[in-house]
Amino acid sequence: MKFIHFADAHLDSPFRGLSFLPSKEFNQIYQAADQSLTRIVDLALKQNVDLVLIAGDTFDSNTPSPRAQLFFAEQIKRLTDQKIQVVMIFGNHDHMKKEDLLVTETPYFKLLGNGEKVEKATFATKAGFTYDVIGFSYLNNHITRDMIPDFPAKGQNYTFGLIHAQEKTQTNNVYAPFTTSEVQNLNYDYFALGHIHARNNLSENPWIVYPGNIQGRHINEMGTKGCYLGEIDEQTKKTSIEFKQTSPIIWQAVEINLEGEIDKAGLQTKIIEVLNQIKQKTYFSLTIKGAQYLTEEERELTADTDFWQTISQNLPFASQLVDVRYETNTSLELNENDQKAFEKAKAEIFDVDEFNQIVNDWKKKDPEAAALAEDPKFIEAVKQLTEVKLMSKLKGIKDETETN
Repeated sequence: MKFIHFADAHLDSPFRGLSFLPSKEFNQIYQAADQSLTRIVDLALKQNVDLVLIAGDTFDSNTPSPRAQLFFAEQIKRLTDQKIQVVMIFGNHDHMKKEDLLVTETPYFKLLGNGEKVEKATFATKAGFTYDVIGFSYLNNHITRDMIPDFPAKGQNYTFGLIHAQEKTQTNNVYAPFTTSEVQNLNYDYFALGHIHARNNLSENPWIVYPGNIQGRHINEMGTKGCYLGEIDEQTKKTSIEFKQTSPIIWQAVEINLEGEIDKAGLQTKIIEVLNQIKQKTYFSLTIKGAQYLTEEERELTADTDFWQTISQNLPFASQLVDVRYETNTSLELNENDQKAFEKAKAEIFDVDEFNQIVNDWKKKDPEAAALAEDPKFIEAVKQLTEVKLMSKLKGIKDETETN
């Protein structure tokens, strides 16, 4: 028996912060999740799989657009027309009622666990191999209790668990919190998870697997994305899985290190050389280490989206530079008094209350700004840029002192 396991397609998900890209490129990004899902279905048909498991968050919201609904229904029909069994659950993003899903009724499509009730369904392959799938769908965007105790004991059949959930080790967990040990104790043959956007196998005996999302949506979702292709030995019930990349776009972080001052042309050449080393279509986040060596003018240049587009025009595979960050390093030597002054300035500027006071008006004007101000990654980026500017100021003072 062969099966495919994927999750977190997030169809209709917006790609924020990329509006500066040319419209053709932006449209390609918007369609990337659709392309990845199409490739997953292509793979299922090519491999003649028996089962496709969809572990939640197929849509980015519980009111998906007609376009997304119709596209998804079309892809499901491609599978069910070939008598490939599809079993799907809703996640915390697409918490819906079964009646709201625009998929044609067929014995080969099953929405499992409607209304947050754990449900068991039994199927058989064309060759007569019988298996169970057990799981539940979200009806609300939060499930605060552990649902694993509701799962029945394993029977004689090969058994799949299907859940959209997060381990209890995570704080503020309202996504059906569970522990790996309690899932292992069920001893199901394969537990198909969704919700976490990074691939992670919590266990191999038995299999407890996060496939990650099918397409990275921003720079914090780096690397290849896709699905798992599984194969079961019907005699021994031993299962092997293989990751298959289907995402058309990859996000990747790269860095350059400055060890001294550099002119604009040299900086541009250095950036292009580093980005050209990646031999597939990639969206890059560039970190410039040693950024204290940049002049104010060079920082403004590297933060300009037109500059990013100029860089992108020199890259193969239509790759794009879409993000630039800055870090200082320890190359700049300060005397003891200057170092103390630097540390004091950092502490004052980075004080939590001080930061909140600075961004308070900004937060009131824009809901997205308010969300950013609570994002630890954003706050860290602000700190890094501030540190770069402090180091640059100190360097200027140091150079001026040495010159005089």
